[in-house]
Amino acid sequence: MWITSSNVIISVTMLMMLPFMLVAACPTSYYGPYCWIDFSCNNGSVVEVLIYDCDESDLKNVTFSSFPSLKRLTIDLSHLEGNFLHQIGLLQNLTYLSLRGNYHKGTFPVSFTNLTRLQHLDLSDYNFNDTFLASFANLTQLEYIYLSRNNFSGTLPLSFTNLTRLEYLDLSNNYFNGAFPVSFTNLTRLEQLYISHNAFSGTFPLSFVNLTQLQYVNISHNSGTFPVSFTNLAQLEYLHLSNNYFNGAFPVSFTNLTQLKYLDLSRNNFNGTFPLSFPNITRLVHLDLSTNYLSGTIPSELWNLKNLQFLDLSQNLLSGPIPPSFGSMINLAYLDLSTNQLNGSIPKELRNLMYLKTLNLGVNHFHGQVPSVLGLLTQLKFLNLAMNNIIGPIPLELAYMNNLEHLDLNDNLLTGKSHPEFGKLSRLYYLDFSSNCLSGNVYFQNPCNLRHLDLSENNLIGIPSLTFCNDLLNLDLSHNNFRLEGFNLSVFPKLTYFNPRSSDLNRNESETSLKILLEYLFPITVGFCFLVLGGYVLYRRKKATTEKSHPEIKKHGNVYSILNYDGKVAYEDFINATEDFDLKYCIGTGGYGSVYEAKLPDGKTFALKKLHRFEAKQPAFDKSFKNEIQVLTNLRHKNIVKLYGFCLHEKCNFLVYEYMEKGSLFCALSDSDFSIMLDWKTRVNIIKQVAHALAYMHHDYSPPIIHRDISSNNIFLNSEMEGFVADFGVAKVLDPDSSNQTGVVGTLGYIAPELAYSITVTEKCDVYSFGVLALETIGGKHPGDLLMSLNSSNRHGVMLESILDKRIPYPNDRLIEKEILRVYEVALTCILTNPKSRPTMRLISQELCK
Repeated sequence: MWITSSNVIISVTMLMMLPFMLVAACPTSYYGPYCWIDFSCNNGSVVEVLIYDCDESDLKNVTFSSFPSLKRLTIDLSHLEGNFLHQIGLLQNLTYLSLRGNYHKGTFPVSFTNLTRLQHLDLSDYNFNDTFLASFANLTQLEYIYLSRNNFSGTLPLSFTNLTRLEYLDLSNNYFNGAFPVSFTNLTRLEQLYISHNAFSGTFPLSFVNLTQLQYVNISHNSGTFPVSFTNLAQLEYLHLSNNYFNGAFPVSFTNLTQLKYLDLSRNNFNGTFPLSFPNITRLVHLDLSTNYLSGTIPSELWNLKNLQFLDLSQNLLSGPIPPSFGSMINLAYLDLSTNQLNGSIPKELRNLMYLKTLNLGVNHFHGQVPSVLGLLTQLKFLNLAMNNIIGPIPLELAYMNNLEHLDLNDNLLTGKSHPEFGKLSRLYYLDFSSNCLSGNVYFQNPCNLRHLDLSENNLIGIPSLTFCNDLLNLDLSHNNFRLEGFNLSVFPKLTYFNPRSSDLNRNESETSLKILLEYLFPITVGFCFLVLGGYVLYRRKKATTEKSHPEIKKHGNVYSILNYDGKVAYEDFINATEDFDLKYCIGTGGYGSVYEAKLPDGKTFALKKLHRFEAKQPAFDKSFKNEIQVLTNLRHKNIVKLYGFCLHEKCNFLVYEYMEKGSLFCALSDSDFSIMLDWKTRVNIIKQVAHALAYMHHDYSPPIIHRDISSNNIFLNSEMEGFVADFGVAKVLDPDSSNQTGVVGTLGYIAPELAYSITVTEKCDVYSFGVLALETIGGKHPGDLLMSLNSSNRHGVMLESILDKRIPYPNDRLIEKEILRVYEVALTCILTNPKSRPTMRLISQELCK
C-alpha cells in the first residue's frame, strides 16, 4: 500500500516514522488506493486525525502516545481490533471520538473510561457484541452518544444518570432488554432520544416527564405500557412510537404537544374512537395511526391540520364516509385510508389536493363511480381503489395523469372498456383491472412501460394488442373471452409470470362445440378408430419380428406408462445412467424414496425419485407415488418442478424430474458457505417464485390443488438460484362438493395450527406454511419458538433485525430493504392463528410484486 499526497509519497515500511513526521511537518493529508488519512495541527501539534477505510495492518506502527494533544479522532469504515482500540483510551485530551462503521467484533474497551473530557462519542455500526458496560460514570462531559446498530444487550447501566450534559442519545438497533431505562431523571438537557428496535418492555419511566427539552423521540419497535403523560414535553417536534404493545385510548396529554410536526403511533393496539385532540396539533406535517383498532368516523375537524403532508389511517376499523373537508388539507402528498370499513362515495373535493402523490382507498366499502375530477391530480403517482363496490366506467381522465406509476382498480363492479390511452402513460408500470365487468378489446399504444398487467376475470374479447409493452414481467389474462391463438409471447423477453387460462364460459362453449361435433361425426370417428386399430395390430406384429432379430435395442420401460423426454428414453437408459441406482448417484431423500442424479449419454441430466421395494409394498407410499404422478402430470408453471415422466416397472418404480443443480433450499440455508451465495435479492426472489407457484395452484388451476407440505426441504433451486416447488406426494385436489376432510400430514413446524383440532384442509394451510418458509428464508433457519411470539397479539415484541440471517450483511440497498420488510409483513399475516384472517396466495403474490 502507498499513502500519497501532492508532495509526499510514503511506503508501508515508512509508517513507523509517521508520528515523528507528523509532529515535525504536520502535513495536511495522505491518500492511498485503500486508505485515506487527514491531519490538523495547532502550534506544531496534531490536534485532529481522520482515518478512513484503513485496517489495522496499515496503522500497526502508529502509537497514539505520540499525539498527546489530540482532541478529535475519527476512524470510520475501517477494520480495527482490540490492541489498537485500547490505545485510544490513552488520549486523555480527546473531546471528539468517532469509530463509526467499523468491523470489529468484540467487547467494549475498558480503557475508554479514561476519556473524561469526551463530549462526542460515535460507535455506531461497530458490531460490539457484549452486554453493555457500566462505565459511563466518569464521562460526565458527554453531550452526544451514538451507539446504534451494534449487538449490545442487557440493561442500561445506572451510570447514565451522571450524564447531565447529554443532549443527544442514540441506542437504536441493539438488543437492550428489560424495563425501559429508569435512569433518565437527570438528563434534563436531552433534546434527542432514539432507543428504537430494542427489546425494552414494562412500564415507561415517570422520569420521562423531566425531559422537558426533548424535541425528537423514537421509541418504536419495543414493547411496554404507553407513557402516562406528555404534558411537560411542550418542545417535542418528532415522536415515533410505532410497533409496540401500546393499547387503550390515546392520552389527552397529546393536546399539549403544540410544536409537534411528526407523529407515528402505527402498529400498536390502540382502540376506541378517533382522538379529537389531533386537530389541535396544527403544526403536524406527518401523522401515522395505521394498523390499530380505531373505530368510529373520521372527524371532519381534521381539516384544521393545514400543514399536514402525510396521513395514514389504514388498517383500522374506521367507518362512515370520507369527510368532504379533506379537500381543505391542500398540502397533503400522501393519503392512505385503505383496509377500513369506510363507505359512501369518494368525495369530489379531493380534487383540491393538488400536491397529492399517493391515494390509497382500497379494501373499503366505497360505492358510486370513480370521480373523473381525480384526473386533475396531476402529481399523483399511486392510485388504489381496489376491493370496493365502485361501479360505472373507468374515467378517461385517469388515462392522462402523466405522473401515474401504479393504478389498481381490481375487484370492483366497473363496466365499459379499458382505454388504450393508459398505454401512453410513460411512467405507468403497474396496472390492475382484474375482477370487474370490463368488455371490449384490449390494445395499448406505443410507448408502453408496463411491468405488471392484470386483466383477469372480466369480459374482454379479441386478441390483446400489447406489442409495445415489451417490459412486462407479470401478465394475467385469465378468465376472459380472449382468443390467444395469434398471441405472440416472444415480444415479452422479460416475462416471468403469464396466466392465459380462459374463462369457464369459454371452456363451456368449447365443450358444447365439441359435443356437437362428435354427435355429427360419430360414425366417421368410429370408422377411423377401426382403421387405426387395424394398422396398430400390423405394426405390433412387424415390431415383434424386428425385436427377435435385434434384441440389443429392446427397451424394458413402458410396463404401464412412461412420459418420454425425447421419445427414446426408457427404463434401461436410466438404469445404465445410475449403474442400477448405485448409492454414489444418490443426492438426497424425499418424503418417500431416494433421489438420484442420472446423466444420460447425450449430456442431459435428470433427477430420479426411486420408490424402494419395501416402500412399493406399503399402500401409503404407493398412494403418494401415484398421487404425485397424477398432480404433476397436469400442473404447468415455471416455478413448479417439471415431471418429465414416470416408470412403473416390475423391478422398481421411479419418477423422472427436471434436475435442480443447487439442491433444496433447506440444504442451501444450512450450509454456512452456500448461504452466503443466497444474497437478499436472491432470497426475496425465491419467496416470490414460491408465492407465484402456490397462487397458480390455488387460484388458476381447476379444481384447486393444495400442496400440504410446503417446507424448505421441498423447495429446490436450479443453477440460476430460482425456487421451485416440489414433492407433491401428499398434495390434495380440492373438491367443491366435498368437505375435504383429511388426516394431518406435512412437516413438523410448518403445519397450520388449525389442523390440530380440525380435519378439514383448505388453501389457508398452505398459506401458513408459506409464511413459515418466508421467515425461514430471510432468517437463515426455521423460526422455531419465535412463531409463538409472532402471532397477532404480541408480534410487535420481535424485531425484524433479530430475525434476519446474520451470516450475510444487512442490506444497504433501500429497495431491497423495503422488499425484505414487505416479505416480513406478509409472512406475519400468513401465520395468523385464525385461518380466515390470512390472505390468499393470490393477494400474497400480488403484494410481493408491488
